[in-house]
Amino acid sequence: MPDLAFGGASMDGGLYLWITGLAQRAPHTLNTLVAYGTDYGLGLFAALMLFAWWRARHAGSRQMAMVLATPVVVVVAYLANAVIKNLFDEQRPCRTLRAATVEACPGVGDWSFPSNHSAVAAAAAVGLVLCGSGLGRIAVPAAVLIAASRVWVGAHYPHDVAAGLMTGALLARALMPLARRAAPAVDRARATRLRPLVAAR
Repeated sequence: MPDLAFGGASMDGGLYLWITGLAQRAPHTLNTLVAYGTDYGLGLFAALMLFAWWRARHAGSRQMAMVLATPVVVVVAYLANAVIKNLFDEQRPCRTLRAATVEACPGVGDWSFPSNHSAVAAAAAVGLVLCGSGLGRIAVPAAVLIAASRVWVGAHYPHDVAAGLMTGALLARALMPLARRAAPAVDRARATRLRPLVAAR
């Protein structure tokens, strides 16, 4: 077994190896589905945010302001997470532990901690919950599944995805309430040519 007392591996390298070992013994069809999910799953959140915007055109200006703020908060979460990544420079576990993985190991310099996928998914999920779109019951489990998939395919340690989820969720929880202040701007937009973008009629 590789030496686990090295960097992030000392935290949960054993758990990572156990999970990736399960993945190696799992049916190929399951691994293919997980790989597609981890690669393209963030598209689900784009679709949910688009649907939330479409529905908010029938709602009040405050809800519309929060729906419009959700993708902005997601971008902020991604950028903040990227800054943290560059501060820690944690090597990918598939390189440190030389584990066999479902997906090819990311290149050197593509840091592991925290997980960008997890941060983006969590920010989108919390944003959708807080804007009252009713889509949180889909978004929250999807965020957890995407985070778990990053470990399953071998791209991240469990603590990477946990930290990513926390980063995205906390930033969204802190920033989303500020969007309510933009409700007057939505009201003004509804009196202009932009009305079709922020109101159904």
